[in-house]
Amino acid sequence: MSSYIELTKPRITVFILMSTAIGFVCGAHGVNGWSLLVLLHTLIGTGLIASGTAALNQWYEHEADAKMQRTKARPIPSGRVTPTRAFWFAVALSVVGFAELWIGANRLTALLGLFTLVSYLFIYTPLKQKSPHSTTIGAIPGAMPPLIGYAAAAGALSGQAWILYAILFLWQFPHFYAIAWMYREDYARAGIRMLPVVEPDGESTARRIWMFSLALIPISLLPKLTDMAGNVYLFGALALGLYFLYAGVRATMDRTRPRARQVLLASVVYLPLLYGLLVFDRPGF
Repeated sequence: MSSYIELTKPRITVFILMSTAIGFVCGAHGVNGWSLLVLLHTLIGTGLIASGTAALNQWYEHEADAKMQRTKARPIPSGRVTPTRAFWFAVALSVVGFAELWIGANRLTALLGLFTLVSYLFIYTPLKQKSPHSTTIGAIPGAMPPLIGYAAAAGALSGQAWILYAILFLWQFPHFYAIAWMYREDYARAGIRMLPVVEPDGESTARRIWMFSLALIPISLLPKLTDMAGNVYLFGALALGLYFLYAGVRATMDRTRPRARQVLLASVVYLPLLYGLLVFDRPGF
């Protein structure tokens, strides 16, 4: 059972559910907009479809995973789970998750979840073997969780929902470019054309890390300007953004694995704290 759970990438799923919950909180307007039952269905459905997507991704990439040091011990390349069993396990999770979102939330929520799965698995995943632009394409489904949560609560998508989407969309670039730099030798062995593999000097990677970190700052302040949050959020988001940018600039000046790891750690700290500020300083919450 632990091997099947590992297929679902539970640590990543926790981040996905956190982003989904934030979307739900922002989409639920006032006390009358809250339904704990709908929230529960949304989190369960999203968790299932995200787990199914992760397992399908590992099924699709198990040959490449076997060539990389950091992934060769995963359930399929290590032989603990056969590809066929992993595939049907992933399909079952995805189907049940889709149904849970449709029945427990609404049709829009389920379709957004399905779009996330399809675009991640059939566009982003095969593109990783062909182009460094896969990171950009992958950020599109990667930023969907807040939209799923918002749609579940509100039944539609507004400008506020797209602000949450934009924040998560931009956040992904420093996060994943840092990972790509740290494991560029592994990616090269597996034939995955991440940017640090295609341009091994790391100059473009480092430049994009700080550029996207910088772009994230004004976007992260939009919740204050659209009455989604107050001044506590405003100053907190600004401080977090500057901290994230500082880590990115240092990685630009010193293109080493330790600096890339600091960017990764900064990204992991940034997102939960930003979400926490958004919930804490949300009017009427």
